[in-house]
Amino acid sequence: MSTETFLKEIQTIGEKFLLKLQKLPKAEPVEIVCFCVVLLFIVTVLVLMIIACSCCCCSCCGCDGHPDTRSRKSQVRPSAS
Repeated sequence: MSTETFLKEIQTIGEKFLLKLQKLPKAEPVEIVCFCVVLLFIVTVLVLMIIACSCCCCSCCGCDGHPDTRSRKSQVRPSAS
């Protein structure tokens, strides 16, 4: 998928979302609840992705910008007998 096609897809999704928001005040209560559930799901997934990425980054970098060398394990080699 090229960048131009991807941007057009994002634009059409955004336009559909704005159209749905404009129609929401006139919608039935069931439709409003369904829209809120879908929106809550999307927000939850985004928040979980942000948390997962920040935890991965913090465990790798140690939150101070330096790699955490304490978590690395050294290999034990058998002694020559």
